[in-house]
This record gives sequence, structure tokens and C-alpha cells, in this order.
Amino acid sequence: MRTSGTTGKRPGRRGIRAAGAVLLVAALALTGCSAGASDSGDAGKADGGEAAAADRGAASQAGGGQSDTKSSRRETPKLTGVHIIRTATLTVQVKDVPQALDKARTAAEDAGGIVGNESTDRDGRGHERSRVVLRVPQERYAQVLADLAGAGRLIERKEKAQDVTDQVVDVESRVKSQRASVARVRELMDKATKLSDVVALEGELSTRESDLEALLAQQASLKDRTSLATITLSLTETPVKPAGHKDEDPGFTDAVAGGWGAFVTMLRWVAVAVGAVLPFAVAGGLLVFVWLRLVRPRLPRRTAAAPPLTTALGPLPAHPPAGERAENE
Repeated sequence: MRTSGTTGKRPGRRGIRAAGAVLLVAALALTGCSAGASDSGDAGKADGGEAAAADRGAASQAGGGQSDTKSSRRETPKLTGVHIIRTATLTVQVKDVPQALDKARTAAEDAGGIVGNESTDRDGRGHERSRVVLRVPQERYAQVLADLAGAGRLIERKEKAQDVTDQVVDVESRVKSQRASVARVRELMDKATKLSDVVALEGELSTRESDLEALLAQQASLKDRTSLATITLSLTETPVKPAGHKDEDPGFTDAVAGGWGAFVTMLRWVAVAVGAVLPFAVAGGLLVFVWLRLVRPRLPRRTAAAPPLTTALGPLPAHPPAGERAENE
């Protein structure tokens, strides 16, 4: 009986232990599920926050792209690898030439350019006029040109753009080749042992170095003309009209003034014609005076024969000369 009692109690303890283990596993499972749910919720929130941030970033990038697009429309596109020589000629009428000239110099210097040749004189009416050459960087060319054209009344505007990209590339290639050629000649000079070879190589080196210097000068000129645009500005002074002056149709006084001007012009041309003919008239008068006063009085005079007498029967015979009558007798 004791044996059976002890055996009857063992299964109860095992069941309790098994039930406790099941409960522990269930508790652990529930704890893991809640932790997973909380983690998934946090992850969902984080993903949602990142997605919102990404959306805001995309929206800001889109807005920035639109603003960049607008700004790119306003600015002139920069072409890489393209070399252009730009020149412009402007003629502007202003009220004060010295003041406009100072503003033009300031605009060129503020843009990083330089002021070139300059000349100032006055026209036939006493109005001042100036001509100045400005060199400005290519990036500020359009802005400076617009500022100068808006300084007064634009009379004339000419622009010219010459693409010299091929020429620039060709000169750069020739410079590299010429430098390599000069280096080879110098290496040969270092290895030469005969005097004749050294003399010949020196002549060849001098020729190739002169060609290289000419190419470098051409390259520098192209670089200067492509990096700086040239603007020739002509400023003329506008005549100041009196206050209250109005342009009217020509009247009587204008007609009188025009007729007087035409009359004076005619007199001027008549005086010119008289002046041109006067030497010939004087020479002709002298010839007539010499003929009448000196030459003609010395010429023998011829007596005219008397006309024969006529009667009713006819003309009377003329008397023969005295010598003929003596011979007849």
C-alpha cells in the first residue's frame, strides 16, 4: 500500500510542473508578442516619420528645382569649351556727356573690366561728344551693355559674335607639338659631339623657338579677346531746347529764312563762277586793247573805187588810167 501511495503522488507533481512550464512559456510568448507589437508600432511610426520627411524633402527639392529652373531661365547659359569673340558698338544721346562718360567708366570697372582708348571733341554747333572703348568680362557683357544703352537715348546698336573655337583648339595643338619639337632638338644638341652638328642644331632650334613664340603670342591674343568683350561707346550731347518750346509747322518767317538762304547760296555760286571766268576775261580784254590801239592803226588803209555813173542810156564807161590813155594815143 505504501508503494502504491507513493506512486500515486508522483504523477500529480509532474502535472504541476508541466502546467507551470506551460504557463511560463505562455507568459513568455505573450511578452514577446507585446514587445513585437510595440516594436512594430515604433517601427511603423519611424517609417511613417521617415516617409513624411522624405515627402517633405521631395517637395522641397521639387520647389527648389522649380526655383532653379526659373533662375536658369533668367541667366544666360554658360557654354563650356566654346570660345567666342564679342564686340559691340553703341551710339547714345545724353544731356551731359562728361557725367555719362564717368558712369560708363564706373560700370566697366565695377564689372572687372578696363577702359581703353578715349577721345572727346565738339561738333560744328559746339555740342560735346566722346568716344571710349571698354573691355569687360564675357560673363558681365550683357549687363554692362544694357546699362550703357539705358544711359540715354539709343541711336545705334550693333553687336557681333565670332566663334573661334576651332582656331583656339588648333593653336593649342600646334603649341604642344612645337614645344615637343623644341625639346627633341635640345636633346639632340646635348648628344651632339661634332661642331658642325651643334651649329646646324642651333639654327634649327632658333627657328623652332621663334615659331613657338609666334604661336604663344597668337594664343595669348585669342585668350584676351575671348575672355574680354569689346564695347565701343559713342556719346553725343542732346541740344537743350528752351522751356515751352513746341515744334510747329513751318510759317512765313521759316519761308523767308529758307528763301534768303537759297538767295545767298545762289550769290555764292555766281561769285564762284565770276571768279572762275575773270582771268580769261582779263586776258581777252588785253588782246582786244592791243589789237585796237597798237596793231590796227599801223595797217595800210585801202581806198575804195568810186561806183560808175549811170544815165538813162546806161552806165558811162569808166575812164582808163592816165598811163593807159597815153599808150592808146
